[in-house]
Amino acid sequence: MSVDATIIGAGPNGLAAAITLARAGKSVIVYEANETIGGGARSAKLTLPGFVHDTCSAIHPLAIASPFFRALPLEKFGLAWIQPPLEVAHPFDDGTAALLTRDVAQTASQFPRDARAYAALFAPLARNAEKILSDVLGPFPFPPRHPLALAQFGIPALAPAAWLARALFRDEPARGLFAGLAAHAILPLDKPITSAFGLIMGLLGHSTGWTLPRGGAQKITDALAAYIRSLGGKIVAGRRVESLDELPPTRAVLFDVTPRQLLNIAGDRLRGAYRKNLEQYRYGAGVFKMDFALDAPVPWRAKECARAGTVHLGGTLEEIIASERAVEHGAVSAAPFVLVAQPSLFDDTRAPRGKHVVWAYCHAPNGWSGDATKMIEDQIERFAPGFRARVLARHVFTPAAMEQHNANYIGGDINGGAQDLLQLFTRPAPRLNPYATPARDIFICSSSTPPGGGVHGMCGYHAANAALRGVLK
Repeated sequence: MSVDATIIGAGPNGLAAAITLARAGKSVIVYEANETIGGGARSAKLTLPGFVHDTCSAIHPLAIASPFFRALPLEKFGLAWIQPPLEVAHPFDDGTAALLTRDVAQTASQFPRDARAYAALFAPLARNAEKILSDVLGPFPFPPRHPLALAQFGIPALAPAAWLARALFRDEPARGLFAGLAAHAILPLDKPITSAFGLIMGLLGHSTGWTLPRGGAQKITDALAAYIRSLGGKIVAGRRVESLDELPPTRAVLFDVTPRQLLNIAGDRLRGAYRKNLEQYRYGAGVFKMDFALDAPVPWRAKECARAGTVHLGGTLEEIIASERAVEHGAVSAAPFVLVAQPSLFDDTRAPRGKHVVWAYCHAPNGWSGDATKMIEDQIERFAPGFRARVLARHVFTPAAMEQHNANYIGGDINGGAQDLLQLFTRPAPRLNPYATPARDIFICSSSTPPGGGVHGMCGYHAANAALRGVLK
């Protein structure tokens, strides 16, 4: 049986590509190597019966803000979003916490000496959030559709986050909060463009919010898959594709994989400079992830943390700078920057009554073989004395285990490649159409293309449109 398009990989981007093509009236089949579909948006029972953990992504500000996802009727297929009272809490050693709320003025009011600077930075971004996101997540290449709004974002975005935090803010609460947001870059904070991540994460908090899906990240995948099937698309799980010769007759193949797997599967069709670019593609730092089953909520010293879906543990700006610099130098800091999600505080489907799940990870060198268990737990205990006493069970994903769980996570890199200045806009190779390849019927739709990592589906959406303009027109 022949099809218009075959998609390799059923992560959010592969599923987004399938939906885009199916909505255009094309026949589509999706192959997934794992027994469960979803890539970075999956859930599993990792610890004890009744505890549902997210295996990679847990909080989804980009998913709720994604122009593509927002255009889909996913609520009809069981997806429901939960909005915690606070977007982010960033505790300090004195028992206080800086809080990111939906309201810019309310957030700024926490910083007496930095309120004006914080509002001046984020208020224009929040007002123009939809325009900025449509360009930042929009089709590549530019020109942008909203150049004035994007300039408000883009000029400070080019700066290193460490420099911008010191230049704008005088006191530690605002500096620390911004550093935690910028650390989502998974890059040293003295590198150019790391401010972009802090600005985007703050902008999302002040606009659409840092939401979580009721029932876990798998519910995003399940809704996308159900919609694909309603459009006539087919999904085959547990089928690893190792060669193009294994596929049915097809007019286009879209790969939700990184350059390494693309070369392994279709390398004989990719030659010259493009192949060399794929061979030289750089992967970024990995993550060391832990999931906990608890017999009670995390006992935060700063009580406001219990109202936040996400808690950033890193202390001061200088500590976070040191933590991310250590990763670049091949180590994990003794006091690493730790991202914590606590979905069961707001979603009673995630754990038995009175019990809780906690999701946490720190950054680690790509392929790192060490053990960060103690460092992560020490960092949580630092801001929540008594945490360890509440742990019923724990599960560890080392960088290698992350790659084993999802082949796109090379060396534990969850972003499909380093997202630094040299590779953010030229991923996976410098091309006017980054989703197309020299082989007319082969496209790449993974987070190794713009706009990069995150559960938003935009890479798949743009790649599918590239196929529709080309071989599938």
